[in-house]
Amino acid sequence: MTTGLVLSGGGMRGVAHVGVFKALEEHNINITHIAGTSAGAIVGALFAAGHSWSTILKFCKEVPIFEYQRYAYKKPGFIDTSKFYKDLLPFFTEDDFKSLKKQLFIPTTNLIEGKEIVFNSGKLIKPILASAAFPGLFTPVIINDVPYADGGVLNNFPVEHIKDKCDKTIGVYVNSLQQITQDQLKHSYQVANRAYSISFASQYTYKFKEVDMLINPKELEKFGMFNLKNIDAIFEIGYQAALKALENYNN
Repeated sequence: MTTGLVLSGGGMRGVAHVGVFKALEEHNINITHIAGTSAGAIVGALFAAGHSWSTILKFCKEVPIFEYQRYAYKKPGFIDTSKFYKDLLPFFTEDDFKSLKKQLFIPTTNLIEGKEIVFNSGKLIKPILASAAFPGLFTPVIINDVPYADGGVLNNFPVEHIKDKCDKTIGVYVNSLQQITQDQLKHSYQVANRAYSISFASQYTYKFKEVDMLINPKELEKFGMFNLKNIDAIFEIGYQAALKALENYNN
């Protein structure tokens, strides 16, 4: 049986995906196809390469995203996305989709044409980085002389790229929209987080009905998209949400 896994973007909330990997492993669910956007592209690619959830979690903890050596110079962004290439390269036997053990589909945004471009073959690492290049913060990634950015701009829940290829599809969405109070919007990052959650909810939640099982942890909105201090808590939320969903799914 073929089983697909859809992984949304969400910055550091994407660590919740790694908790899902752990739960899937414990339930002996073999994933054959992955469609991952942004953070989902990064961890999804590592998972597709055959790495364990513990190795991927370690990667998420150890890569210094905001290290000053990664600051962009004369490029449109604060962080130079290309400087993460060397962090990813050792995790793949070859910088090519054909090196993966699972089928992987990575949505990106072509900034010139304003179109979603999905990568599934050829060079691997640049599409991963492009899909995770959050506009304004991370510099676009140049592929064949074209600048690409975050796949979540146009598709933050890319179920359509694997649904027809799989017998079953599991979706993981880490940008749940919760009820809040005005007191929870005191800081600029809280307003930005809320705005993106609202935008994503209006564009993508209709796709939830297209998966056979949805994992949508409600507690994640309280964590900022680029908050590096709560990785273990985010991982555990993803793990527990997956266990609960799998319990209901199996029943």
